[in-house]
Amino acid sequence: MIIFDSVKKAKVELEPIVAGKVSIYVCGPTVYDDAHLGHARSSLSFDILSRTLKALGYEVTLCKNFTDIDDKIIKKMQQSGKTLEEITNFYIKRYLEDMEALGVQKADIEPKATESLKDIENIIKNLLENNFAYKISTGDIYFDTTKDNLYGSISGKVNLEDTLNRVEHHGEKKNPKDFVLWKASKRDDIISFDTSIGNGRPGWHIECSAMIDKHFLGDGKYSIDIHGGGADLLFPHHENEATQSRCAFGHELAKYWMHNGFVQINGEKMSKSLGNSFFIKDALTHYDGEILRFYLISVHYRNDFNFNEEDLLMSKKRLDKLYRLKKRVTPTSSSTPNQTFKAKLLEAMSDDMNISLTLSYIDEMISSSNEILDKEPKNKFIKKEILANIEFISHLLGIGAKEPFSYFQIGVDEDLKIKIDELIESRTQAKKEKNFKLSDKIRDELILKGIAIMDTVNGTVWEKL
Repeated sequence: MIIFDSVKKAKVELEPIVAGKVSIYVCGPTVYDDAHLGHARSSLSFDILSRTLKALGYEVTLCKNFTDIDDKIIKKMQQSGKTLEEITNFYIKRYLEDMEALGVQKADIEPKATESLKDIENIIKNLLENNFAYKISTGDIYFDTTKDNLYGSISGKVNLEDTLNRVEHHGEKKNPKDFVLWKASKRDDIISFDTSIGNGRPGWHIECSAMIDKHFLGDGKYSIDIHGGGADLLFPHHENEATQSRCAFGHELAKYWMHNGFVQINGEKMSKSLGNSFFIKDALTHYDGEILRFYLISVHYRNDFNFNEEDLLMSKKRLDKLYRLKKRVTPTSSSTPNQTFKAKLLEAMSDDMNISLTLSYIDEMISSSNEILDKEPKNKFIKKEILANIEFISHLLGIGAKEPFSYFQIGVDEDLKIKIDELIESRTQAKKEKNFKLSDKIRDELILKGIAIMDTVNGTVWEKL
């Protein structure tokens, strides 16, 4: 497997800490609001990575955290009058539902920051005792970036101006680049935690270092194989994670760093401040989760993604072709996929998840399979292999697993579905009574409603035209 390392800025061969096993930590959401397309892009990118590694025979452990204590969450508490748990549990549940709708496999480990407070406390104590951190008069604790000569090595961003624009300031900070590890409680704070380092709450960056240390053993040189997230996290979040972990544990946090590109909406970078933060839940009211998934994975994970409806509809037509092929070989039992086809997909995905090449191979398989079926429509061996090919695609990319006829019913109003079923039942009864004039009339009525029907050995099925 070849991956692009964001630190080396080059493709490198993946050599796991433990042969045959890959540990991945992905920065998850801050749970104060519904998940947006940026969350979807990141989750899908690393879902595809995990699926690819598993298909290649690796044992994968994927960890994705929830930041459940943060300024934005506290603000939500003040606005709503709800407790921390009420807010965060609600949005964690919503996030997981959105991910399930997109076909994102559940992470093996899903830690919360509030469940890792003792681990956070221990790391900060370690940094204080070894003079990598310092406490100011307010009780806030800062990391001293001058104590790590490798600070900046993850992101390559070390210029002062950039740091000053993004890092919280305080007059007692030793250096403008220093960042907060622990925020001491203030008089009007509505939530804080009592610890040996003071009453307060953790800074954002320290949470991930603590959760990685808690759940992964590493090898004394690295804690995990791959640390992932959106490109916007490279600096300062991942830079600060790396430096505090390096100083606390005496080794690097991750052997490899991977980042997915930004999401743009109609050419403009997605941002809540711009009012174009497209929530997943809103997208799912218009488009099926698998259609949205296919569209979002169709652009290479490192490239920025420009979301627009015209491209989404074009993407759906491409997915339709896969399901139309599946319809031609259903019902049948599968065998094993064509080994040449399987090898080509794995080779493409092994090259830093080359999705464009992978999808081109799938398009070729669909085209050639249809040509073969046109010539040999009853060849059971060919049908079984084609179905097995589609099942492998589903295993690798998370698409194509639906029953094909139900796929083409997506978007049909429930009341219309009931009406269609009633008409089909009436048509079936008319055919039993050899009233073919009536059965043809019902068929024509369905066509006028935009519904095509097909008589199979298992009964009549229908789809939206």
